[in-house]
Amino acid sequence: MIALSNINKQYGKQLVFVDASFQLNPGEKCGLVGPNGSGKTTLFRMVVGEEWPDEGDVSVPKRLSIGYFRQDVEDMKGRSVLDEAIAGSGRAGELHHQLEDLNRAMEDPERAAELDRILERFGEVQEEYEHLGGYTLEAQAREVLHGLGFQDDQIDGDVGALSGGWKMRVALARVLLGRPDVLLMDEPTNHLDIESIIWLEQFLKTYQGALLMTSHDREFMNRIVTKIADIDAGEIVVYSGNYDFYEHERTIRETNQQAAFARQQAMLAKEQRFIDRFRTHAAKAAQVQSRIKALDKIEKIELPKKRQVVKFEFRTPPRSGDQVAVLEDLHKSYGPRVIYQGLNLTVRRGERWAVMGRNGAGKTTLLKMIAGAIQPDRGGVRLGASLSMGYFAQQSLEVLDADLTIIEQLQRDFPQDGLGSLRTLAGAFQFSGDDVDKKIRSLSGGEKSRLAMARMLYNPPNFLVLDEPTNHLDLATKEMLVDALKDFEGTMIFVSHDRTFLRGLSSRVLELGGESGTDRNPRVYPGPYTEYVQALGHEAPGIYS
Repeated sequence: MIALSNINKQYGKQLVFVDASFQLNPGEKCGLVGPNGSGKTTLFRMVVGEEWPDEGDVSVPKRLSIGYFRQDVEDMKGRSVLDEAIAGSGRAGELHHQLEDLNRAMEDPERAAELDRILERFGEVQEEYEHLGGYTLEAQAREVLHGLGFQDDQIDGDVGALSGGWKMRVALARVLLGRPDVLLMDEPTNHLDIESIIWLEQFLKTYQGALLMTSHDREFMNRIVTKIADIDAGEIVVYSGNYDFYEHERTIRETNQQAAFARQQAMLAKEQRFIDRFRTHAAKAAQVQSRIKALDKIEKIELPKKRQVVKFEFRTPPRSGDQVAVLEDLHKSYGPRVIYQGLNLTVRRGERWAVMGRNGAGKTTLLKMIAGAIQPDRGGVRLGASLSMGYFAQQSLEVLDADLTIIEQLQRDFPQDGLGSLRTLAGAFQFSGDDVDKKIRSLSGGEKSRLAMARMLYNPPNFLVLDEPTNHLDLATKEMLVDALKDFEGTMIFVSHDRTFLRGLSSRVLELGGESGTDRNPRVYPGPYTEYVQALGHEAPGIYS
């Protein structure tokens, strides 16, 4: 179907691909993995014709339809969410919008003289639209948008009024509705909550076309893909299996390569000793020359590239009082929409609360009230004694100084600490080598998130309030963070859609909104997320698997 053959690609001095080859066959579901900057996005762009290899061939059949979901979403305005989603549905989507335009033209009194011509055109478009099954398109679009967390009032509302994260969901819906032969998906779960992720899993499992995707969600990848393409050091190495299989096989491959390297080095050293010893002996001259030629012909084995993640160890935070946060009779509404109606909750020292719930149930609102970012309409949040709070949300990125480099920001934040300690901190959050000299203004959203998290955790507070802390973190950094937080001696309350994070860290679950998403009586489960899932028989509120 899609084939990349012996491709070479270079940006300046950086070699991205060196004689790399890869093939995606009909119906295959393949995960694309590799370190940041290894070439995953470049590969996507070459498939859709936005970039070309310096050498080699990219073969894509002309009649193949490709849907590409990417992280940079174009501006959306002037349509309803429904109409914007339908825009991705190929010819049927085009006809849908033509019918909308013709409907408006028929209602325009200034175009009354053209009515016969407009009616004739409307009939032609309507016939083709009906033939393509267009009248089922709106129902399909609503189903996909519901699955991605939209309510009916949002679906019929102005797409321009949505936040960037919700516009990403519209862009995702548009790609899915197009039902292309091949789906290219760059981090599709980044702006989704756990319910929407599970819906997307089910959609992709039954999708008939081919899929090539990147994802930092290990479980999402494991449940969908049956093949992994690993990009590293210019090569593309393919593994037949899910992410766990790939990780296991890659470890075996690296171990074997390391052993082969050691054997070859021992052999080369032995041959070199012979050459050095007998180089001046006339009787051995022929043997020496023969061995020198043989050594020149040997293909040298290289040590496998190690993707090492620096382990981050917390400093011990100061001890807080036993009652960390007491929420008393909290009420909160946005206009007619009631979010909380008399919520009571006590968070005690050492507890780790995972806050669950459907979109709109009030997860982020709760964390904002605890952090003091917004105030309840009635009731209050009382914080305990000797408390230092760290609040992480996307707004945390706004306190970074765009004119500083990463290392300058850390030096300004922690002037008493040495450069070595701060480089280790940066390395733990995947800023290694020259990365620390990048200007903050040039960082991606994910890089800024990592830097904000590093700043907060270096001298950790004793109460962490975290809203989607793993967004944009790659798998290695995410697992480092989970391991580090397991040893954290303070208290946590967090919202996360990442099941590795939920299962690894929670000791209590607060479920908001219930099955309907509108239940005003939160459910407290006095155990970790794994037990909560077993007790309810499903992965997340309202979603059965």
